[in-house]
Amino acid sequence: MAIDLITRRDWNARRPAGAYTPINSTRGVKVHYTGGVVPASIVQDHAVCVRLVQGFQKHHMDGNGWMDFAYSLAACPHRKVFEGRGPHKLTAANGAGLNSQHYSVLALVGSSGFTRPNNGVLHGIRDAIDYLRQHGRAGNEIRGHRDGFSTTCPGQPLYDWIKDGAPRPGGEPAGNGGGQSKPTKPSGKPGAWPGRYLAYKPDALMRGQDIADWQRMLKRKGYTVDVDGVFGKMTRAATIVLQRAAGEVPDGIVGPNTWRIGS
Repeated sequence: MAIDLITRRDWNARRPAGAYTPINSTRGVKVHYTGGVVPASIVQDHAVCVRLVQGFQKHHMDGNGWMDFAYSLAACPHRKVFEGRGPHKLTAANGAGLNSQHYSVLALVGSSGFTRPNNGVLHGIRDAIDYLRQHGRAGNEIRGHRDGFSTTCPGQPLYDWIKDGAPRPGGEPAGNGGGQSKPTKPSGKPGAWPGRYLAYKPDALMRGQDIADWQRMLKRKGYTVDVDGVFGKMTRAATIVLQRAAGEVPDGIVGPNTWRIGS
């Protein structure tokens, strides 16, 4: 799907208090989170998203004395993207001396309440990145706010996702705005990550030689799984136990980090 962009007019943004500093291009995008309370009800109520973005703009302008909402774009749990400063405008979110290097995308995820990004947030971030690449000449880098700046932002769950390559949920190719994914051909080598993210999807179970390779790796480590090439509940459960034992985020998704742990 194309980006579901909520324009400044649509979210009733205030006019900026000054002129934006124009930029031609960036190295890429930095991902942020709110760092505060995001109500768990946000997942069921999009109006909460709108109020949060409006509140951030008010705080940035009236509290911090900035000329506008600091971020380039903001992504919410409903796979909608709020227009902030937008492309070709200097962000104010990354830190002094860092703002010209990357655009900024705020994920409406907090340090309490709603703390783990759902698929809508992750797709929204990727939609925002694709938009900034297409319309703002953003480069290929995807970083967290903490990269180069002393902060816990964007929180550990989002930062782990970024370290894993910021994949779209369900194995969808990162540069794809939607639609069906095309799995990378498995290598047949259990020690090499196959290039697609393996996960339990109850409506359409993932199958393949790469899944059988993963199951053999789990079995060698003592986990009870069938080597049938189908990513079912047992494979997901064993993956979660492995991730938890290794101190990783136990999301049951096999990316390059989890594959490395299992190999």
